[in-house]
Amino acid sequence: MKHTRFYILRSTLIIFLLFSLIGCDAFVRKFTRKPKKKESWEIDMVLAPEEYKPTMTKEEQYRQYFLFWQSWQDELMEALLQNKSLKKRVDCAQQAVNNLVNMQQLLNDVQKKKLQIYIVRMKDLKRNVGGDIYGSENGANFHKAEILKLDIQKNFSFSDVKNSII
Repeated sequence: MKHTRFYILRSTLIIFLLFSLIGCDAFVRKFTRKPKKKESWEIDMVLAPEEYKPTMTKEEQYRQYFLFWQSWQDELMEALLQNKSLKKRVDCAQQAVNNLVNMQQLLNDVQKKKLQIYIVRMKDLKRNVGGDIYGSENGANFHKAEILKLDIQKNFSFSDVKNSII
């Protein structure tokens, strides 16, 4: 009986020692934090940024600003017709003014003065649109926007000012 107890005790000790030697490293690895890896999506800092110069000619820029102005003018007229929000109407008018100013910068002095008249009228329209909180004057403002659009298209299309672009 003493031998049996001795064998059981010895076997248990050997098994315990074996499990502790085998399982110790795996147990520690399982519950320790792994070091953070550098994310692959991180972008390195640019040390020498490049400046991009516009590749478009003055004529192309004028055509582009004219097209943008037409788009914003149409958007303004649509917003006035559909009684869209005040913010939308004012934003459309402001963008139209900005594109007219950009067009003006590309013209000679004579054409600049002519376009300045329309810019002032467009700013007045923007002020009227901004002051009309409830949209009660949308019809009158639409009429003014339509007249402005026709006048500017008639006098400042690219074919009319191509010789005046500096």
